[in-house]
Amino acid sequence: MKELIMAKYGEIALKGLNKGTFEDILVKNIKRRLRHCGKFQYMRKQSTIYIEPVGEADLDEVMAKLKVIFGIGALQRCAVFEKDFEQIKAQGVPYLEEALQFANTFKVEAKRSDKAFPMKTPDIQMELGGAILEAYPHLKVDVHNPEVTVTCEIRDKGAYLSAERIIGAGGMPVGSSGKCLLLLSGGIDSPVAGYMMAKRGLIVDGIHFVSPPYTSERALMKVETLCEKLTPYCGDIRFFCVPFTEIQEALRDNCPEEFFTIIMRRLMVKIANKIADSYEYGALVTGESVGQVASQTLKAIQCTDAAAEYPVFRPVIGMDKKEIIEISRKIDTFETSTLPYEDCCTVFTPKHPKTKPVLEEIIKAEQSYDFEPLIEKAIKDIEIKMFRVEGTTETVENS
Repeated sequence: MKELIMAKYGEIALKGLNKGTFEDILVKNIKRRLRHCGKFQYMRKQSTIYIEPVGEADLDEVMAKLKVIFGIGALQRCAVFEKDFEQIKAQGVPYLEEALQFANTFKVEAKRSDKAFPMKTPDIQMELGGAILEAYPHLKVDVHNPEVTVTCEIRDKGAYLSAERIIGAGGMPVGSSGKCLLLLSGGIDSPVAGYMMAKRGLIVDGIHFVSPPYTSERALMKVETLCEKLTPYCGDIRFFCVPFTEIQEALRDNCPEEFFTIIMRRLMVKIANKIADSYEYGALVTGESVGQVASQTLKAIQCTDAAAEYPVFRPVIGMDKKEIIEISRKIDTFETSTLPYEDCCTVFTPKHPKTKPVLEEIIKAEQSYDFEPLIEKAIKDIEIKMFRVEGTTETVENS
């Protein structure tokens, strides 16, 4: 029996004259994710992408890959028939056995996009529901809260029968909104921030700061694992690993302790500015949430932003920790994020950090030492890796 998958649009369906541009990007992303799953034919019609295997393909694997692709609102695995209701009943009812044999309740939803089809929608629902009850007498109809919803869609190119509908990732296709650089720590918040910006269509790459011997190789491996876990959602991730030890030691030796954290974050942002300029990123992204720690008060955020030359997006800024943790569990980063390996943000942490810093005081303290040569040296020594959707990693030459 011929099967295919219908990927139905999320927000793309609301677009106007530039809708085709978003569709092109979504199809490109789908093809990239499925290129190792077999060969497929793709057709776009009625805010739906039809994904039909050519030859053998594991549709369970295909569905698993598709459900995390941003831009897809819903997925249906369907059997395809001629627009002949007797054929739909004769072949379609047995096709539903796997979904219905252990269920107790069901309902039928019909959609008749092809108005030339001789049966009206209520008739399709009633007749197909009757055939299902005859074949599976243990079932009962429940139109309000069924265990299984059988969908029969009569469209231009054929009839599509499905009992499997999965909510997609939603959002916009990655790559449709530009590129951003995520300041990726080893904590819970920043991977969630990256996921949320990818959902808005941004290509997300990561920058991370290491301070050996104060931070360990395991701490770096932890962050690299987070990159790997984000690739199913974000696509390929370019990862910049910045050596930060000399900068932090100079900060410790030359600036007031109460300002350590704020100045450190400003220096990170200044390095990120230069990377953004070289690689044409349009924004920086952080996992900051208002009031969570001393460096995330409004005054502290103001001081950090004053060092930025690009917009700084903070998608979790108004969320509490419980909400952030829920998303981190959903995207499978929580367990990795909570591994006990410290990142450089915890190095030389002041005992009494300034929670309401004054920008002029911060700038004066920062200017007491010339950090620029150390910044340039750190950028020159950056290690760059590419984390691929397929699960491979490669080192990229620092240009």
